Amino acid sequence: MRMKKERVLIVDDEWNMRHLLKINLSPYFHLTEAASGQEALTLLTKGRIDVVILDIMMPDMDGWEVCKKIREMSQVPILMLTARGDVKDKVQGFDVGADDYLVKPFEPEELVARVKALIRRSAASSNPIQTEGIIKIADLKIDQNERQVFVNDRPLELTPKEFDILLLLVLNPKTIFTRDMLLDRVWGVHDVLDIRTVDTHVKNIREKFRKNGLSFNPIKTVWGMGYKFQAPEEDQ
Repeated sequence: MRMKKERVLIVDDEWNMRHLLKINLSPYFHLTEAASGQEALTLLTKGRIDVVILDIMMPDMDGWEVCKKIREMSQVPILMLTARGDVKDKVQGFDVGADDYLVKPFEPEELVARVKALIRRSAASSNPIQTEGIIKIADLKIDQNERQVFVNDRPLELTPKEFDILLLLVLNPKTIFTRDMLLDRVWGVHDVLDIRTVDTHVKNIREKFRKNGLSFNPIKTVWGMGYKFQAPEEDQ
C-alpha cells in the first residue's frame, strides 16, 4: 500500500529558492508553495499542512511576522531559513514561535533530515493516546470501532454526524477546518447545505459535553476561520 506523504508548505518570495527546495524535498513530501506571507496564511486555512518552511527575508511581510501570525492560528512546525547565522536572528525566530532554524546555503540531506525530525516530534507531542481504536484525552474516551463516546467512562449519545465532526477534529489536532471543509469531509457536499448546519452541530456537541461534565471544551472556535481541536491544556 502506498504511504501518504506529509504536506510541506514552502514560503519564499524568490522562485529560484522555491524551485531548489522543491527539487530536494519532492521525493519525500507533498509540496505546496507560497510566494508571500499572506498567500501562506491563506493556504494554511484551506487544508492540512504538516511543516512550514519559511524564509525570513521577504518583502511586505517578513518571516518573523508571518511566523507570529501562523502561531495565532496553528501549532504547525515551522522551519525558518535565513542567509545569516547571527545568534540574535535565531533567538528572534524562536521567540516568535519557530521550531527550527537552517542557514543558507545548506546541504540537501540536512534539510530533509530536519523536516522529518519536525514531523516526528510533532506527531509524538500532539497525537492523542490511541490503543486499538480507543482514543483517550483526559476524561474523554472515543471508541472509533464502536463509534461510542464516553465522559468519565459514562456513555454519551452523539448523532452520527456529531461523532464524525468530533473524530475528524481529534485526529487532526493541528488543522483548522473551515465550515466548507467540514461539509465536504463529514457530509460529502457543500453546495446543498447551509454552512450554519456545521455551527448547529458544533453547538450541540459542546452542550452535550457541558451537561455531562467534560473537564474541557474539545472544539475551539477560530474566529473568522472555523473550528479546531482544543486539548485540555489549551482550554484555560
